[in-house]
Amino acid sequence: MEFKELKKKKTIDLHKILAESRDKLRELKFKDANKQLKNVREIRIIRKTISQILTILNISDKEEANIKEEKKVSTVKENKE
Repeated sequence: MEFKELKKKKTIDLHKILAESRDKLRELKFKDANKQLKNVREIRIIRKTISQILTILNISDKEEANIKEEKKVSTVKENKE
């Protein structure tokens, strides 16, 4: 999945995709250890997807924290006036 597509998804969907990707990565690692995996590059692709999802979730968390902080500051200023 591309980064642009991931950015459009909701956080709930991203958490579901993240869990599925981690399960898939675990399966691929086991297959690789048992020499059953033919396309080893799949592991790299899944790891990249996981990192992209974590990046998006981290950015959205920071944005939410900034919004909450701005609300706190604005309410404090209003209360002082």
